[in-house]
Amino acid sequence: MTTMLDRATTPATPDPPARLSLTPRGVRPGRLDGAWWPRSRDLLLELPALAADIDGRWGRVTRITVNPAQWPVIPRRIPVAGHTVHAGWFTTEQDEHTIAVFSYSPLRLNLLVVPPETDAVDAARLMAEAADPAGTRTASDLLAAGTDGGAAGPVSRSDFLPSAVAPSGGAGEAATRAEVARSRAASWSVPA
Repeated sequence: MTTMLDRATTPATPDPPARLSLTPRGVRPGRLDGAWWPRSRDLLLELPALAADIDGRWGRVTRITVNPAQWPVIPRRIPVAGHTVHAGWFTTEQDEHTIAVFSYSPLRLNLLVVPPETDAVDAARLMAEAADPAGTRTASDLLAAGTDGGAAGPVSRSDFLPSAVAPSGGAGEAATRAEVARSRAASWSVPA
């Protein structure tokens, strides 16, 4: 006997909620609007939970920009609950430890991206500091000052793709860069 599974009837595993901390609404934010602590460096897996959380609070997410230093692969379009989020990147214009989230509102949120391998204590502190309306530090400054040599240890530059490996317009060059990103991502430790 053959059993056919239909995606519409097969229960999907719910995405875990986004680990997100935002400056309270109605309060003028500091340099950052909050922080996001993804579980991996895969935008296709991580963005749906972030978009769902932000959609409910701030309006439908329409696009994001990142610095490719933290993301091995940056897809142009990312499907999220009922719509598509367009993704872009900046190598020098955007801090490598931030994600800019844009919505229909029109609203732009600049969020610190806490590295997935960061331990829970450091991540909680970084998220609170990034959501502080009185905060004046950049995302890179927070991360540089935020490592105390704990279990995850300081974030080293070797864990990130160099900005020179940013996506470009050339199809062959982009494929080569994606392969470099995949091989480097395969060596990253997976947080528990």
